[in-house]
Amino acid sequence: MSSLSRELVFLILQFLDEEKFKETVHKLEQESGFFFNMKYFEDEVQNGNWDEVEKYLSGFTKVDDNRYSMKIFFEIRKQKYLEALDKHDRSKAVEILVKDLKVFASFNEDLFKEITQLLTLENFRENEQLSKYGDTKSARAIMLVELKKLIEANPLFRDKLQFPNLKNSRLRTLINQSLNWQHQLCKNPRPNPDIKTLFVDHSCGQPNGARAPSPANSPLLGSLPKAGGFPPLGAHGPFQPTPAAAPIPLAGWMSNPPAVSHSMVSGSAIGLGSPSISVDPFAAALKHPRTPTNPSLDYPSAADSDHMSKRTRPMGITDEVNLPVNVLPVSFPGHSGHTQTFNPPDDLPKTVARTLNQGSSPMSMDFHPIQQTLLLVGTNVGDVGLWEVGSREKLVLKNFKVWNLSACSMPLQAALVKDPGVSVNRVIWSPDGTLFGVAYSRHIVQIYSYHGADDVRQSVEIDAHVGGVNDIAFSHPNKQLCVITCGDDKTIKVWDAITGVKKYTFEGHEAPVYSVCPHYKENIQFIFSTALDGKIKAWLYDNMGSRVDYEAPGRWCTTMAYSADGTRFDFLNLCLFFDIYLTFWDYFRLFSCGTSKEGDSHIVEWNESEGAVKRTYIGFRKRSLGVVQFDTTKNRFLAAGDDFSIKYWDMDNVQLLTSVDADGGLPASPRIRFNKDGALLAVSANDNGIKILANSDGLRLLRTFENLSFDGSASRTPEAAKPTINALTAAAAGSAALAERVASVGSISATNGDARSMPDVKPRIVEESNDKSKIWKLSEINDASQCRSLRLPENMRVTKISRLIYTNSGSAILALASNAIHLLWKWQRNERNSSGKATAGVSPQLWQPSSGILMTNDVAETNPEESVACFALSKNDSYVMSASGGKISLFNMMTFKTMTTFMPPPPAATFLAFHPQDNNIIAIGMDDSTIQIYNVRVDEVKSKLKGHSKRITGLAFSHVLNVLVSSGADGQICVWSSDGWEKQKTRYVQLPPGRTPSPQSDTRVQFHQDQIHFLLVHETQLAIYETTKLECVKQWIQRENSALISHATFSCDNQLIYASFLDATICVFTASHLRLRCRINPSAYLTSNLSVHPMVIAAHPQEPNQFAVGLSDGIVHVLEPLESDGKWGVPPPADNGSTSTVPATPPPAGSGSEQPAQR
Repeated sequence: MSSLSRELVFLILQFLDEEKFKETVHKLEQESGFFFNMKYFEDEVQNGNWDEVEKYLSGFTKVDDNRYSMKIFFEIRKQKYLEALDKHDRSKAVEILVKDLKVFASFNEDLFKEITQLLTLENFRENEQLSKYGDTKSARAIMLVELKKLIEANPLFRDKLQFPNLKNSRLRTLINQSLNWQHQLCKNPRPNPDIKTLFVDHSCGQPNGARAPSPANSPLLGSLPKAGGFPPLGAHGPFQPTPAAAPIPLAGWMSNPPAVSHSMVSGSAIGLGSPSISVDPFAAALKHPRTPTNPSLDYPSAADSDHMSKRTRPMGITDEVNLPVNVLPVSFPGHSGHTQTFNPPDDLPKTVARTLNQGSSPMSMDFHPIQQTLLLVGTNVGDVGLWEVGSREKLVLKNFKVWNLSACSMPLQAALVKDPGVSVNRVIWSPDGTLFGVAYSRHIVQIYSYHGADDVRQSVEIDAHVGGVNDIAFSHPNKQLCVITCGDDKTIKVWDAITGVKKYTFEGHEAPVYSVCPHYKENIQFIFSTALDGKIKAWLYDNMGSRVDYEAPGRWCTTMAYSADGTRFDFLNLCLFFDIYLTFWDYFRLFSCGTSKEGDSHIVEWNESEGAVKRTYIGFRKRSLGVVQFDTTKNRFLAAGDDFSIKYWDMDNVQLLTSVDADGGLPASPRIRFNKDGALLAVSANDNGIKILANSDGLRLLRTFENLSFDGSASRTPEAAKPTINALTAAAAGSAALAERVASVGSISATNGDARSMPDVKPRIVEESNDKSKIWKLSEINDASQCRSLRLPENMRVTKISRLIYTNSGSAILALASNAIHLLWKWQRNERNSSGKATAGVSPQLWQPSSGILMTNDVAETNPEESVACFALSKNDSYVMSASGGKISLFNMMTFKTMTTFMPPPPAATFLAFHPQDNNIIAIGMDDSTIQIYNVRVDEVKSKLKGHSKRITGLAFSHVLNVLVSSGADGQICVWSSDGWEKQKTRYVQLPPGRTPSPQSDTRVQFHQDQIHFLLVHETQLAIYETTKLECVKQWIQRENSALISHATFSCDNQLIYASFLDATICVFTASHLRLRCRINPSAYLTSNLSVHPMVIAAHPQEPNQFAVGLSDGIVHVLEPLESDGKWGVPPPADNGSTSTVPATPPPAGSGSEQPAQR
């Protein structure tokens, strides 16, 4: 149900309560499950209406949903049972025992026997534990306090205990506003309309000769003035006016929830009395009761271990539990007594923070166990990629290649000759992150060693199975690192991870083995395996055969995974099926996910000791379009890729928690992988993409990289200023969440095996592990054969390209020529271009609608070639707003029709920018130096900003900082609040000594993805500014007497900056350091007229290595690196010096000034 539909239910609940439909209110509360009315629940409990109590609860939870729910139902049924005994109604007590309480026997048989024995007593108070039981009223009151605490601690009741804060009669108000709006639209409005029905739209019956004026405001923009004489809705039809006096808020709805300061309420223990928290989940004897002298009693904390005492607790929850209780708590096996922090679903990674393009379809992904922004990817063509998602850099790309073909079996050699196509089935890191394994669809497993940054080395190649290797995992049997593989030959094999020597072979499956899941419990090591016939088997490292057989739901492709939170318990338990007793058991939970041949998908939790399904999670598409993959995180959440989205479950609740579509573009069954902390989630996307979803912690982690990249402020301490081994370790060191892991990260990154702390590392970027930094050389592209360049079809009427942009979909390019004509090139989806995206490999169509009209701007009386052109594209690519010295025009991109024109000159518009949150608001820079904030819908200028002295040349919004940054031909930068439009800061661009700006000099601004830094482009320099202080943190200055910069822009991933120059050279810079990495000379893309130069440059919105340039002769070129290269040049060392002849100049002291430069 959508959020608006949910809100409508709340409005209906409010209306029903105001109309005194009490039973209907509570029925809707229960059926919708949106609001748990604690006041109503308390009344029903106090009155002993047990059937209604359980019926009402059933709308929100079931007995076996989680340990809190189990305890809630147990307490209610136990009280009902004791009351029947107290009335000497044995038959009723027996009925309750059999129908209601027997369900708990499977969890604690001793407790059920104890309860049953109460039937033999004349007075159950003869039982020592129940000797303090009072009368019915006081017992219900004591139980109610406990129930409230359990409900408030139960995650299923999260956000359901407080009614939204609504104004009185909100639904009536909305209907009244709707009727007023309908009356505004009447052709013949009457002054005093008579509303007789709500079933059809209102319309005045008889014309009165007067037409209602068009409303000045739409419902989306603000309040609507009521028509004259229109009476309140309450006076008409089925609604009666409410009393004038403000009604008292609904008890339990509008009021705040009870301020009960409770500890982690035990969700695992139930007993004859109100349960307490016990450190011994298998306590077998009833404890002595305690009679409270006040409504609350102290109970011991569930956090009995050192680890638990350090775990984060929710705000307001203490280590003490205050619960009234009469008798012993007894825990259920399998339901831990450990505390668990329940945070809202905002803990889930749902925000798309990064979009990467692998180049081929991702089949498997795995995050590094320590460097948690390092992502390993295997693809459908056998490629293996290594990404630093924080900086969006592809560190490594390995194409499939057999390292030693002569050592391979003859069947493999023959298979590769017949069909060399190979896919990656699985990639995985070793537990310490020093190795990673790759399982291929043909026989082979390859193990690589990882030494930090982009240093990946071949380690071991194994011809592991006949046919495909379906899965691979690392384990430590006998304290020796091993690799476990499984394959189409129906076997599981264990190999020494260092030497590749085979240690074990497990046979017994009757179908290809699909997955393996190694695990350990103390000193017991074992392996689960699943086959395509649905069989699950368990193996010890002893060549003694399978120890157990499970039957997996779906009986086809199934994977298994353990989830652990690291807590431990001091008790004995029978370990699985191995007849071995263990102490200090780590608390793990076993899950499996599978998809049948018919497309039915299942995620289940297993009861290991019984080999039975404990719970089955619901919410999958009826027929999944592919094999569903899943993952677990935080010992709390499950996630699966299904139905073009990511679906999340709380492990303790079989109902779907939420789902996200990651802004669209996902395949039917996307592949997913959490990082270790669960802050990031990698998701495979269409068109060879990978989306990185993040929660708030993940966004902060990723922002650490951006902040380090832009860290140029003088306020840094000397220690902080020292470079670390690589960007990965820098981010780890800069993240508070990962601070404790810095030492281990550093030791992994270094090649000589030492584990020096980060500040002691010499300031040489990757020099110890990568000698490429010593021989780095600027990439020069001089010939068309060194890159891919495409000249787009031309329009003979166009002489110069003034503005250029890719559409947001990435499938078209829009240009505005100096003669006010727009050109639109569209790429079609076909065999040569399956994605339909812009590419230099396929020529697009210069598109025009069947009507033959052109999108042509209104022009002033002066020569349009001398006017300043500007445009802005809507987010959905449907409309473009444009100007060429005359009125501003709004065009439909499908039909090319002019929707409207506005703001005739003077002054003329020189720059346009849509507000990021409201497409109806645009900022318009003018040639008279002002900025006008214009509301398109109401055709009104909301504000006029004054601060520049010459025409506006650049505008950029930050939705994070809620500011607008402007730049002008005067070289001034201003920061404006987008809330009240006040000027916050201003600074002039500092020109290099001896330079004077040209009269037509433009200064452009563009925000970085972090929305905190922005790129400033001036004819003499590129610079990165921090917005809040308006300080220049990085700067690159063009040499004197060299060609000036004509335009520059960030790549779509913000890792590169593309800059064009008036001598037709195009330069590619690393954005983090403003260092030149590649120079494209004119001869590489200009074939004849070398006197032209780029006027404007645009970056593809999804392909970080593609850009387009608009030239001074009206031609547009699309450029990409060669497929064999994959990127523009090699990034230069950040601090090791550079052989580049183009200097990267740090900002001088006091760079930028609040005073204008000498002109």
